[in-house]
Amino acid sequence: MRDPLSQTFAALADPTRRVLLARLSAGEASVSELAKPFLKQMSLPAVTKHLQVLERSGLITKSRDAQWRPCKLN
Repeated sequence: MRDPLSQTFAALADPTRRVLLARLSAGEASVSELAKPFLKQMSLPAVTKHLQVLERSGLITKSRDAQWRPCKLN
């Protein structure tokens, strides 16, 4: 397991994840809202994996409200 700082820098190294963080800086958004701009370039599962990396690094948190999965900056 890597130290938390290394996980944070690894998460920030990818431009897609930086775009996701920039969007979340404007406020909470669902996974589908976050994925919408990327769906021509990548699949929804690929975007979800990017969000998982951000969550594991502690940069975002995801919650669950029925079918809605809101994400927000941590």
